[in-house]
Amino acid sequence: MTKNAKYILEIISSSKNHLTAEQIFLMLKEKNRSVVQATVYNNLSALYKQGLIRKISVEGYPDRYDNVIQHDHLVCRICGKLTDIKLEDLTEKIQNQIGIPMLSYDLKVQYICEECRKKEQENPGRERTDYDENKEEAF
Repeated sequence: MTKNAKYILEIISSSKNHLTAEQIFLMLKEKNRSVVQATVYNNLSALYKQGLIRKISVEGYPDRYDNVIQHDHLVCRICGKLTDIKLEDLTEKIQNQIGIPMLSYDLKVQYICEECRKKEQENPGRERTDYDENKEEAF
């Protein structure tokens, strides 16, 4: 594993947030000023293919990266806020139902976060659409 790959894995593993490639690039640049974005994207792809990190895709938002410790996610349907939740591990149940070897599963529960519910209460006449055009980056 390259030095940059180790740094990237360390950044993701130690973060409490779900980081984008851009955020990881900025953090890595603090350790290695000569790093370029392509290095980050290539290493993220390699680490993901090796099963060392998780890639979380939410429509309308950049991919985010996470550790591989089993957990699931709440995703706000309006602002895209991503929150870790710990539910019962469903691996065995899913495996038994599908009857073929599986690598992993990715459970994302959609909801409306407290901040977005408050905004809706403050503006009751405003029509809400999924992935609101006024969304803020939420990580």
